[in-house]
Amino acid sequence: MTNNKKGILLGLMAYAVYASHDALVKDLGAAYSPFQILFFSMLFGFPLISMQLIRDTKAANLRPRHPWWVALRMTSMLITTVSVFYAFSVLPLAQTYSILFSVPLTVTILSVPILGERVGLHRGLAVLVGLVGVLIVVRPGSQELSLGHLAALVGAFCSALNAIIVRKIGRDERDVVMVIFPMLGMFIAMAVLLPINYLPMPIEDLGKTAAVSILGLIALNLIVAAYRDAEASIVAPMLYSQIIWATILGYFLFGELPDQITYLGAGVIILSGMYIVFRESHSNNSANTPVLRTRTRFMVGPALRVSHFLRGRKTK
Repeated sequence: MTNNKKGILLGLMAYAVYASHDALVKDLGAAYSPFQILFFSMLFGFPLISMQLIRDTKAANLRPRHPWWVALRMTSMLITTVSVFYAFSVLPLAQTYSILFSVPLTVTILSVPILGERVGLHRGLAVLVGLVGVLIVVRPGSQELSLGHLAALVGAFCSALNAIIVRKIGRDERDVVMVIFPMLGMFIAMAVLLPINYLPMPIEDLGKTAAVSILGLIALNLIVAAYRDAEASIVAPMLYSQIIWATILGYFLFGELPDQITYLGAGVIILSGMYIVFRESHSNNSANTPVLRTRTRFMVGPALRVSHFLRGRKTK
């Protein structure tokens, strides 16, 4: 098996695991608030992430070099995670994914003012077409827009902002700084908000929150393996395979069957995102390749960056 084929297989496996992670979040969201789900998943995930951070042996202190950007990253991660968890709990999985697939489009837009990226005609048109796809999925005017739709849109925007911040300061800040500060900030915020709508959790549901953390880490390591074996432009489109798993899991676990308009909008968004990846990887018009270097999906929780594991690897 060639490296690219192996990377594709690993990428597909990773996003299947991520979809299972999201289905668990949706299942828990039927009974518990996003704050409670996030609090316990972070509680169980902290030891797992800490073990991964041991890899960072750089001799330096924990003082951020860009404190305001680190604070903004923490805020964007918090808003993303709460918004996405809420969207999963109230919207069909496939519809939520369709909206969240707009992250590459938003990354492209935000890269202009923050990274100084020049977006040419081709990528600019792809962004516009993708935004039309978002409108097709959301359908303002033809259906009542819920708080869930707004949460998914906010989650997509803040996830893109987080990706751009990582691209801007990631080379200067230690991975420990990029993860520990947001993790502690989010954990404290969730602890403060937890009593607002707290419900006692049976051991089975506590096990599900632990599984959310474990599945997230398994998926991350599969993505890392995929990018080690294959070219980024080959692995990146595997993100969109989640729509298949969303349909399967949504139907069998939650009785969801998205309509054709949702799939039409998702198709438009996916094609736009894939075209942006293609343009970044096959032309010299992108100085920062912001979408191609967003090596994982929308950010949920204080996960480690894929680049943390890929340092020292030759770019393919």
